[in-house]
Amino acid sequence: MSSGAKRSMVRWMHIIFSIPIIGYIYSPFKDLPDYAPLVRFVFFPVLALSGLWMWKGHLVTRLFSKKTA
Repeated sequence: MSSGAKRSMVRWMHIIFSIPIIGYIYSPFKDLPDYAPLVRFVFFPVLALSGLWMWKGHLVTRLFSKKTA
C-alpha cells in the first residue's frame, strides 16, 4: 500500500470517527447517557490517535525503522 493511500485511509477514519463526537456535543442532554461511554472510550481515543498519527506519524516510523543512520 502506498503512503498516499495510507494517509487517505487515516484521514477518512479521522473524519468518520469525528461524526459521533459532533452528535455528542450537539445532542439533547437527556440523550447523552445512551452513547456517552462509546464516545469516551472508543471514538475519542481513535480520533486522538489518528490525529496524532497524521501530525507526528513520520517521526514514529523513523523511530521504529530498521535502517540506521
